[in-house]
Amino acid sequence: MNFHRKPTTFVSHVNIKVQNLVRSLQFYQEIIGFQILEQTSTTAKLTTDGRTNILSLEQPEHVIPKQGRTTGLYHFALLLPEKKDLADIVVHLSEKGVRFGSSDHLVSEALYLHDPDGNEIEIYIDREPSEWNWNGEEVAMAVDPLDFERLLENRVLGQSWQGLPERTLMGHIHLHVAELKKTEEFYVMGLGFDVVNRFGSQALFLSTGKYHHHIGVNTWNGVGAPKPPENSVGMESYTIVLPHEEARKETVAKLQSIGVTVLEEQGRLFTYDPSGNRIELAV
Repeated sequence: MNFHRKPTTFVSHVNIKVQNLVRSLQFYQEIIGFQILEQTSTTAKLTTDGRTNILSLEQPEHVIPKQGRTTGLYHFALLLPEKKDLADIVVHLSEKGVRFGSSDHLVSEALYLHDPDGNEIEIYIDREPSEWNWNGEEVAMAVDPLDFERLLENRVLGQSWQGLPERTLMGHIHLHVAELKKTEEFYVMGLGFDVVNRFGSQALFLSTGKYHHHIGVNTWNGVGAPKPPENSVGMESYTIVLPHEEARKETVAKLQSIGVTVLEEQGRLFTYDPSGNRIELAV
Protein backbone atom coordinates (compact mmCIF):
# COMPACT_ATOMS: atom_id res chain seq x y z
CA MET A 1 0.00 0.00 0.00
CA ASN A 2 1.42 3.36 -1.07
CA PHE A 3 -0.82 5.76 0.83
CA HIS A 4 2.01 7.19 2.95
CA ARG A 5 4.77 7.68 0.43
CA LYS A 6 5.36 9.83 -2.61
CA PRO A 7 3.67 10.71 -4.95
CA THR A 8 0.79 10.70 -2.44
CA THR A 9 0.44 13.79 -0.23
CA PHE A 10 0.15 12.59 3.37
CA VAL A 11 0.56 13.48 7.04
CA SER A 12 3.97 12.41 8.34
CA HIS A 13 4.43 14.00 11.76
CA VAL A 14 2.55 15.61 14.65
CA ASN A 15 3.94 17.92 17.33
CA ILE A 16 1.94 18.05 20.57
CA LYS A 17 2.19 20.15 23.72
CA VAL A 18 2.23 18.53 27.16
CA GLN A 19 2.27 19.75 30.76
CA ASN A 20 5.07 17.57 32.07
CA LEU A 21 7.62 16.21 29.60
CA VAL A 22 9.05 13.60 31.98
CA ARG A 23 5.59 12.17 32.71
CA SER A 24 4.69 12.16 29.01
CA LEU A 25 7.91 10.45 27.97
CA GLN A 26 7.29 7.69 30.48
CA PHE A 27 3.81 7.18 29.00
CA TYR A 28 4.88 7.32 25.37
CA GLN A 29 7.72 4.86 25.96
CA GLU A 30 6.18 2.39 28.41
CA ILE A 31 2.55 2.42 27.31
CA ILE A 32 2.65 3.36 23.61
CA GLY A 33 6.08 1.94 22.79
CA PHE A 34 8.07 4.82 21.23
CA GLN A 35 11.82 5.34 21.46
CA ILE A 36 13.48 8.72 22.05
CA LEU A 37 15.37 10.04 19.04
CA GLU A 38 16.40 13.43 20.50
CA GLN A 39 15.64 15.18 23.77
CA THR A 40 16.14 18.56 25.47
CA SER A 41 14.80 19.80 28.81
CA THR A 42 11.52 20.88 27.18
CA THR A 43 11.24 18.86 23.93
CA ALA A 44 11.53 15.31 22.66
CA LYS A 45 11.46 13.71 19.24
CA LEU A 46 10.06 10.18 19.18
CA THR A 47 10.69 7.38 16.73
CA THR A 48 9.92 3.74 16.07
CA ASP A 49 12.80 2.94 13.68
CA GLY A 50 15.64 4.94 15.27
CA ARG A 51 15.75 7.34 12.32
CA THR A 52 12.36 8.87 11.55
CA ASN A 53 10.65 11.34 13.89
CA ILE A 54 6.86 10.88 13.63
CA LEU A 55 5.77 12.40 16.95
CA SER A 56 7.28 15.32 18.87
CA LEU A 57 6.49 16.52 22.38
CA GLU A 58 7.07 19.97 23.81
CA GLN A 59 6.44 21.54 27.20
CA PRO A 60 5.63 25.23 26.66
CA GLU A 61 6.47 27.95 29.17
CA HIS A 62 3.62 28.60 31.63
CA VAL A 63 1.75 25.64 30.15
CA ILE A 64 -1.92 25.26 31.05
CA PRO A 65 -4.16 22.16 30.83
CA LYS A 66 -6.00 21.15 27.68
CA GLN A 67 -8.89 23.53 27.04
CA GLY A 68 -12.34 22.15 26.22
CA ARG A 69 -14.67 23.22 23.39
CA THR A 70 -11.84 24.62 21.24
CA THR A 71 -10.38 23.84 17.82
CA GLY A 72 -7.25 21.72 17.53
CA LEU A 73 -6.41 18.07 17.95
CA TYR A 74 -9.19 15.48 18.12
CA HIS A 75 -6.69 12.65 17.71
CA PHE A 76 -3.57 11.62 15.87
CA ALA A 77 -3.48 8.09 14.51
CA LEU A 78 -0.61 5.60 14.52
CA LEU A 79 -0.84 3.05 11.69
CA LEU A 80 0.63 -0.36 12.49
CA PRO A 81 2.02 -2.66 9.77
CA GLU A 82 0.18 -5.91 10.57
CA LYS A 83 -2.87 -7.22 12.39
CA LYS A 84 -0.73 -9.13 14.88
CA ASP A 85 0.73 -5.78 15.97
CA LEU A 86 -2.72 -4.47 16.90
CA ALA A 87 -3.50 -7.73 18.69
CA ASP A 88 -0.24 -7.44 20.63
CA ILE A 89 -0.98 -3.92 21.81
CA VAL A 90 -4.48 -4.95 22.93
CA VAL A 91 -2.89 -7.51 25.22
CA HIS A 92 -0.18 -5.06 26.33
CA LEU A 93 -2.67 -2.32 27.24
CA SER A 94 -4.86 -4.83 29.05
CA GLU A 95 -1.90 -6.12 31.06
CA LYS A 96 -0.95 -2.54 31.98
CA GLY A 97 -4.50 -1.79 33.09
CA VAL A 98 -4.91 0.99 30.54
CA ARG A 99 -8.49 1.87 29.59
CA PHE A 100 -9.14 2.16 25.86
CA GLY A 101 -11.97 2.33 23.38
CA SER A 102 -12.25 0.50 20.08
CA SER A 103 -14.06 0.52 16.76
CA ASP A 104 -14.36 -1.27 13.47
CA HIS A 105 -14.49 1.44 10.79
CA LEU A 106 -14.94 -1.05 7.88
CA VAL A 107 -11.75 0.32 6.28
CA SER A 108 -9.75 -0.16 9.47
CA GLU A 109 -9.75 -1.56 13.01
CA ALA A 110 -8.83 0.89 15.75
CA LEU A 111 -8.11 1.44 19.43
CA TYR A 112 -8.47 4.79 21.19
CA LEU A 113 -6.86 6.08 24.37
CA HIS A 114 -5.61 9.30 25.96
CA ASP A 115 -2.18 10.41 27.09
CA PRO A 116 -1.75 11.88 30.61
CA ASP A 117 -2.78 15.33 29.34
CA GLY A 118 -5.92 14.22 27.53
CA ASN A 119 -4.46 14.21 24.01
CA GLU A 120 -6.28 11.42 22.17
CA ILE A 121 -4.38 8.71 20.31
CA GLU A 122 -5.74 6.26 17.76
CA ILE A 123 -3.77 3.09 17.07
CA TYR A 124 -5.03 1.19 14.05
CA ILE A 125 -4.52 -1.29 11.26
CA ASP A 126 -5.90 -0.90 7.74
CA ARG A 127 -7.96 -3.54 6.04
CA GLU A 128 -6.86 -4.39 2.52
CA PRO A 129 -7.96 -1.62 0.10
CA SER A 130 -9.71 -4.27 -2.00
CA GLU A 131 -12.14 -4.66 0.94
CA TRP A 132 -13.04 -0.95 1.07
CA ASN A 133 -16.45 -0.14 -0.37
CA TRP A 134 -16.49 2.96 -2.60
CA ASN A 135 -19.73 4.59 -3.73
CA GLY A 136 -18.47 6.91 -6.44
CA GLU A 137 -15.97 9.26 -4.77
CA GLU A 138 -16.99 8.37 -1.22
CA VAL A 139 -15.69 5.46 0.83
CA ALA A 140 -17.97 3.68 3.29
CA MET A 141 -16.91 4.02 6.92
CA ALA A 142 -18.73 3.12 10.12
CA VAL A 143 -18.32 2.99 13.90
CA ASP A 144 -19.02 -0.68 14.57
CA PRO A 145 -17.91 -2.86 17.49
CA LEU A 146 -14.44 -4.36 17.13
CA ASP A 147 -14.32 -8.17 17.03
CA PHE A 148 -11.59 -8.77 19.63
CA GLU A 149 -11.89 -12.55 19.48
CA ARG A 150 -11.13 -12.55 15.76
CA LEU A 151 -8.39 -9.92 16.12
CA LEU A 152 -6.58 -11.84 18.86
CA GLU A 153 -6.39 -14.90 16.60
CA ASN A 154 -3.57 -13.01 14.85
CA ARG A 155 -1.31 -13.04 17.92
CA VAL A 156 1.92 -14.99 17.85
CA LEU A 157 1.80 -16.82 21.17
CA GLY A 158 4.89 -16.68 23.35
CA GLN A 159 6.11 -13.39 21.93
CA SER A 160 6.57 -10.58 24.43
CA TRP A 161 5.59 -7.01 23.56
CA GLN A 162 8.49 -5.13 22.00
CA GLY A 163 6.98 -1.65 21.62
CA LEU A 164 5.74 -0.10 18.39
CA PRO A 165 6.97 -1.90 15.26
CA GLU A 166 9.62 0.03 13.34
CA ARG A 167 7.34 0.37 10.29
CA THR A 168 4.70 2.26 12.30
CA LEU A 169 3.55 5.43 10.50
CA MET A 170 1.57 8.54 11.30
CA GLY A 171 -1.52 7.26 9.51
CA HIS A 172 -3.77 10.30 9.76
CA ILE A 173 -4.85 13.22 11.90
CA HIS A 174 -8.34 14.27 12.98
CA LEU A 175 -9.01 17.89 13.95
CA HIS A 176 -11.64 19.98 15.67
CA VAL A 177 -12.53 22.95 13.45
CA ALA A 178 -14.83 25.96 13.80
CA GLU A 179 -16.86 25.34 10.61
CA LEU A 180 -16.77 23.17 7.49
CA LYS A 181 -17.34 25.36 4.42
CA LYS A 182 -14.11 27.39 4.55
CA THR A 183 -12.31 24.36 5.96
CA GLU A 184 -13.27 22.28 2.91
CA GLU A 185 -12.15 25.07 0.57
CA PHE A 186 -8.80 25.28 2.37
CA TYR A 187 -8.05 21.55 2.25
CA VAL A 188 -9.45 20.90 -1.23
CA MET A 189 -8.73 24.09 -3.21
CA GLY A 190 -5.64 25.03 -1.21
CA LEU A 191 -3.88 21.82 -0.21
CA GLY A 192 -5.25 19.57 -2.96
CA PHE A 193 -7.01 16.91 -0.89
CA ASP A 194 -10.19 15.14 -2.02
CA VAL A 195 -13.29 14.74 0.14
CA VAL A 196 -13.77 10.98 0.48
CA ASN A 197 -16.50 10.87 3.11
CA ARG A 198 -19.10 13.29 4.51
CA PHE A 199 -20.23 12.30 7.99
CA GLY A 200 -23.55 14.11 8.05
CA SER A 201 -23.15 17.88 8.33
CA GLN A 202 -20.56 17.76 11.10
CA ALA A 203 -17.44 16.04 9.71
CA LEU A 204 -15.39 15.59 6.56
CA PHE A 205 -12.73 13.04 5.72
CA LEU A 206 -10.09 13.96 3.15
CA SER A 207 -7.26 12.17 1.38
CA THR A 208 -5.12 11.90 -1.71
CA GLY A 209 -4.46 8.73 -3.72
CA LYS A 210 -7.83 7.16 -2.73
CA TYR A 211 -6.87 6.53 0.90
CA HIS A 212 -9.81 6.33 3.32
CA HIS A 213 -8.49 9.49 4.99
CA HIS A 214 -5.28 11.32 5.74
CA ILE A 215 -7.18 14.14 7.47
CA GLY A 216 -10.48 14.26 9.31
CA VAL A 217 -12.18 17.48 10.44
CA ASN A 218 -15.26 17.93 12.62
CA THR A 219 -17.35 20.58 14.39
CA TRP A 220 -18.15 18.38 17.39
CA ASN A 221 -16.72 21.02 19.77
CA GLY A 222 -19.29 23.47 18.40
CA VAL A 223 -19.61 25.65 15.32
CA GLY A 224 -17.55 28.78 15.99
CA ALA A 225 -15.31 27.03 18.53
CA PRO A 226 -12.34 29.30 19.41
CA LYS A 227 -8.67 28.55 18.91
CA PRO A 228 -7.02 27.40 22.18
CA PRO A 229 -4.35 29.53 23.90
CA GLU A 230 -0.81 29.09 22.55
CA ASN A 231 0.45 27.72 25.88
CA SER A 232 -2.31 25.13 26.38
CA VAL A 233 -1.87 21.39 26.04
CA GLY A 234 -2.84 20.14 22.57
CA MET A 235 -1.42 20.23 19.06
CA GLU A 236 1.38 22.62 18.16
CA SER A 237 1.43 21.63 14.47
CA TYR A 238 1.34 18.77 12.03
CA THR A 239 3.32 18.11 8.86
CA ILE A 240 2.07 17.39 5.35
CA VAL A 241 4.58 15.89 2.92
CA LEU A 242 4.21 16.94 -0.73
CA PRO A 243 5.75 14.88 -3.57
CA HIS A 244 8.41 17.40 -4.66
CA GLU A 245 9.43 21.04 -4.52
CA GLU A 246 7.40 21.96 -7.60
CA ALA A 247 4.27 20.54 -5.95
CA ARG A 248 4.98 22.60 -2.85
CA LYS A 249 5.34 25.78 -4.91
CA GLU A 250 2.05 25.01 -6.66
CA THR A 251 0.38 24.43 -3.29
CA VAL A 252 1.68 27.72 -1.92
CA ALA A 253 0.30 29.50 -5.00
CA LYS A 254 -3.10 27.81 -4.58
CA LEU A 255 -3.25 28.78 -0.91
CA GLN A 256 -2.36 32.37 -1.70
CA SER A 257 -4.98 32.48 -4.46
CA ILE A 258 -7.70 31.79 -1.87
CA GLY A 259 -6.30 34.38 0.54
CA VAL A 260 -4.28 32.07 2.81
CA THR A 261 -0.91 33.25 4.16
CA VAL A 262 2.15 31.01 3.98
CA LEU A 263 5.04 31.87 6.32
CA GLU A 264 8.72 30.92 6.10
CA GLU A 265 10.44 30.15 9.40
CA GLN A 266 14.11 29.12 9.31
CA GLY A 267 13.73 27.64 5.84
CA ARG A 268 10.50 25.79 6.67
CA LEU A 269 7.05 26.72 5.32
CA PHE A 270 3.98 26.96 7.56
CA THR A 271 0.34 27.85 7.08
CA TYR A 272 -2.84 27.79 9.17
CA ASP A 273 -6.22 26.35 8.32
CA PRO A 274 -9.28 28.61 8.89
CA SER A 275 -9.56 27.36 12.49
CA GLY A 276 -5.96 28.17 13.37
CA ASN A 277 -4.52 24.64 13.11
CA ARG A 278 -0.83 25.06 12.21
CA ILE A 279 0.54 23.01 9.31
CA GLU A 280 4.08 22.57 8.03
CA LEU A 281 4.39 22.08 4.25
CA ALA A 282 7.31 19.70 3.73
CA VAL A 283 8.82 17.87 0.76
